[in-house]
Amino acid sequence: MAEGRFRGRVPRILGVDPGTVRTGWGVVEKGPRGLSCVAGGAIELRGSRSERLGRICRELVDIARRYRPTAVSLEKAFAAANLQAALRLGEARGAVLAAAALAGLEVFEYSPAEIKLAVVGYGRAEKQQVQAMTRHLLALPCPPGPDEADALASAICHLHVADVRERVGGSFSVARKGGGRRA
Repeated sequence: MAEGRFRGRVPRILGVDPGTVRTGWGVVEKGPRGLSCVAGGAIELRGSRSERLGRICRELVDIARRYRPTAVSLEKAFAAANLQAALRLGEARGAVLAAAALAGLEVFEYSPAEIKLAVVGYGRAEKQQVQAMTRHLLALPCPPGPDEADALASAICHLHVADVRERVGGSFSVARKGGGRRA
């Protein structure tokens, strides 16, 4: 677990919601009083595809240097109805993974349903529900934008999962292979 390398340091997770028009990001910290939002926002992307991907990577490396997270959390790739959209999302995810590697951070991935379940309590929650619960859980003065909320939710999800892993000795896993029940 990434937090194990940072004994004595408060877990601080950089959540990312990759996109080719806007990439959301948020840094969430788990302290003695619970979860708090350290910073967040969205990277607005313009220019050619290579310029956009380069900007995602550069900005996230800068964010990692500035806020010093202990790990990165993002949504797993999912099958999209539009092949071109899925390819573009894969490219944006690649830029995020490259930024994490450059910053020396371990990456944790969760399905959209796992993130929604961890934050809202319902795996098919709507964007507005994720925004509202992210605001509530982090005691934000107003709801974050949809991309920032998704990024913060990803970070919250990882902190919840890491907390459960720690309590059960590292054997807990959200994702199950084969869809069967564990014995």
